[in-house]
Amino acid sequence: MRKIQEVLRLHGAGLSARQIARCVSSARSTVAQCLQRAEAAGLAWPLPDDCDEAELERRLYPSTLRVAPRPALDFAAIQGQLRSPGVTLTLLWEEYRQAQPDGYRYSRFCDLYREWLGRVDVVMRQEHRAGEKLFVDYAGHTVPIVDRHSGEIRAAQIFVAVLGASNYTYAEATLSQSLPDWLGSQVRALEFLGGCPRIIVPDNLKSAVKQPHRYEPEINPAYQELADHYGLAVIPARVRRPRDKAKAEAGVLLVERWILACLRRQTFFSIEQLNREIARLLDRLNQRPFRKLPGSRHSQFLAIDRPALRPLPAQRYEYAQWRRARVHIDYHIEFAGHYYSVPYTLARLQVDVRATESIVEILHRGQRVASHRRQHASGHTTVAEHMPSHHRQRSEWTPERLASWAAQIGPATAAAVTALIASRTHPEQGFRAALGVLRLARDYGPERLDVACQRALKAGACRYRSIEAILKTGLDQQAATAAESSPLPAHDNLRGARYYH
Repeated sequence: MRKIQEVLRLHGAGLSARQIARCVSSARSTVAQCLQRAEAAGLAWPLPDDCDEAELERRLYPSTLRVAPRPALDFAAIQGQLRSPGVTLTLLWEEYRQAQPDGYRYSRFCDLYREWLGRVDVVMRQEHRAGEKLFVDYAGHTVPIVDRHSGEIRAAQIFVAVLGASNYTYAEATLSQSLPDWLGSQVRALEFLGGCPRIIVPDNLKSAVKQPHRYEPEINPAYQELADHYGLAVIPARVRRPRDKAKAEAGVLLVERWILACLRRQTFFSIEQLNREIARLLDRLNQRPFRKLPGSRHSQFLAIDRPALRPLPAQRYEYAQWRRARVHIDYHIEFAGHYYSVPYTLARLQVDVRATESIVEILHRGQRVASHRRQHASGHTTVAEHMPSHHRQRSEWTPERLASWAAQIGPATAAAVTALIASRTHPEQGFRAALGVLRLARDYGPERLDVACQRALKAGACRYRSIEAILKTGLDQQAATAAESSPLPAHDNLRGARYYH
């Protein structure tokens, strides 16, 4: 405006347009256009006292100041849409220009959005996609649980889970931070959400991370199994980097303020009673309206996160214990005081044991090699297919089984084998001798063996050596003598065979 004022002053002093242009270092056409606008506006030098630079611009260039007002942008809606997968500011600006052809250009559109974002809380500056991340952690504060009978006080741990996009929060109490409670809390959190996110971000507690590492942390096997069951990825936060899980930190703070603080004067006698109160206050927390954004955690969850969550699997995850075990030389491994068989070829090798409440599985190099129904009492569970052939045959030896084999040869053989086994203190002591008797049928035939056993029964000599001697000497083929066929008469001078027993 100062240069325009100089043009008007020189024109009032009588200079031509060419001379004025030379003095103000502008084109003659520009000077001529300026003089024409001043004449049309009725302005001449000296200017009126009330004509400052703003008034002078308004009179000379009235069209440039009449800008149509643009509708205000809904930045909260823009931020909500940015959380959807694949949505960018460029896409939202193109949709905006289609609806408002005279709207802001792209650079101004982005500048206005970033200015608005700078006025919102720092927590909201994080970009989280819908249904992408679930942040989990334990609160620092605990709640005492009092035993009604003993008066013992146990500190209940408070588990907190927060969805990244909507801040939808879940909380519950458990008696410990052990692996079963840790996994059970996350299963119940997923069921509370009614779906599965893509990523879970835990802290580096032992129940989650077996070996922390900046680049390749080693996830606990049972936790990894849960992730595989629900199709999740576990990405632990870096050690001593709370900003990696800022959502969980903020969620813990809210739970402590709006739930635990409200329960500070109550006394709880069971974990179930405490969880009922937490559930009641949790619903109030999720329904609580935001201070600087429209809606609440619950409404944002229904609008943003819920449609993006993947469905839960048909079966609920069942917690399994994992152990490393070495196979004993008897091809059994020990778990919780019970012994389970594995294929004998794995003797002396290390295997992985996975045990649930109902099943015990043994894996070698990631492949399942054995599965047993879990037994909670001491003892052995052996599968015949896991045994070597000669062990398997011996394991099939029982008094009933041997008697059944002997009965196929003849009734006398069955009676002799039964008497042979019964004559021993322990039945197993007679198994080998009984099998020896049965094998005599291969060399002498079933008929001769049955006759020999009949002769041995009459003589009271049911032993392998006696039966073998009868067959070797051919006594089974000779007719019974009179002494053998008729018993001795009773007499005081005859002691008989029983005397020497």
